[in-house]
Amino acid sequence: MKNKVLMYCFALFALAYSCKEEPQSEIKMVSPEEMQSLLELEDIQLVDVRTPAEHKSGYIEHAQNIDLTSPTFDEDIVKLDKTKPVVVYCKSGGRSAKCSKKLKEAGFVKIYDLEGGLEKWKFKGLEIKTIE
Repeated sequence: MKNKVLMYCFALFALAYSCKEEPQSEIKMVSPEEMQSLLELEDIQLVDVRTPAEHKSGYIEHAQNIDLTSPTFDEDIVKLDKTKPVVVYCKSGGRSAKCSKKLKEAGFVKIYDLEGGLEKWKFKGLEIKTIE
């Protein structure tokens, strides 16, 4: 009888443990205005996934450049903190969407993707930095 009770307890524990929810990754599209608020309010990681040449020609302040087309891209993104929100952008939104999927697969918890990319950011008249 003790063995049956012990087995039921073990089975119940295993079932309860397996139902424990892991934090789910979330990708959220944000407008330039929403992103500007995020940059001011949250401790985020801002990632420009364009090429280094594109980055030099104009970028959003505090962005780190991790080129999506680089052979070391996968190694570079795992250096980011998976528990902190990540905001990604590119020129118009295509590459950042691909990056967002990769970040989600890598286990990042909160991912923001700039809708319309840097083009929309500039169109809204928001500030761009350049490397001279």
